Amino acid sequence: MFKEHFTLAALLIFCMMSFLFLLATMKKDNSIIDIFWGIGFILICFSGLMVDQVYTAKHILLNSLVVIWGLRLSMHIYFRNRGKGEDFRYRNWRETWTLFLLRSYLQIFMLQGALMLIIASPVILVNSSPDGSIGFPEIMGTLIFLFGFLFESIGDYQLRKFRQNPANNGVLMTKGLWKFTRHPNYFGEFIVWTGIWLIAIPEVDGFFTIISPVIMFILLRYVSGVPMLEKKYQGKAEWEEYAALVPPFFPRIRKMK
Repeated sequence: MFKEHFTLAALLIFCMMSFLFLLATMKKDNSIIDIFWGIGFILICFSGLMVDQVYTAKHILLNSLVVIWGLRLSMHIYFRNRGKGEDFRYRNWRETWTLFLLRSYLQIFMLQGALMLIIASPVILVNSSPDGSIGFPEIMGTLIFLFGFLFESIGDYQLRKFRQNPANNGVLMTKGLWKFTRHPNYFGEFIVWTGIWLIAIPEVDGFFTIISPVIMFILLRYVSGVPMLEKKYQGKAEWEEYAALVPPFFPRIRKMK
């Protein structure tokens, strides 16, 4: 059953990413894909529930968690980016890439779609299983998910309120959760998908969906998250002092000077 669920999810994500590519090309703004990152996972959830139309307690639990996470993330990115134009990372690619349209379609839209399917593998596996029992792994996974969700949400809220204050214009955010990790939103997202993986562990071959949080960690810590975002701050005295005290990903309790 996993094959059928995965095939339908892949088809829907392919259609969504192709449509977004056309929309982004017309708007000249590839960063709109970020808004639909969470929406894509919601689409995968609904596709899985449509195949068998079996709604066990475990199906409802896991899919509800993913939908809540996806909606919050997409709404947060939409309101954060509204009216600001294309994100600097995507704009840099627009200015430097040759064969820009082809590379955009393959390296931004299709690649993110493929990564989305890999990261969603625990969800697809659970939705393809008739077992709806909830035991210790599911409870622990849910608690870990909620911790990550709150950590990510609070970090985003703290940064948004900080930036809304005109007095903080050009000032580095080093308060709240941001004094324990330079990227509480990224850390929280990794924890979210670790919790989702734990919920999938009791399924046949569920352990191997550990690729989901592993890929999420690699992307956020070493590829498209921390390195690309921090590149524009490197060399600034305030940033270098902050980076010397606060870890880039996993939180560490330490007083700021």
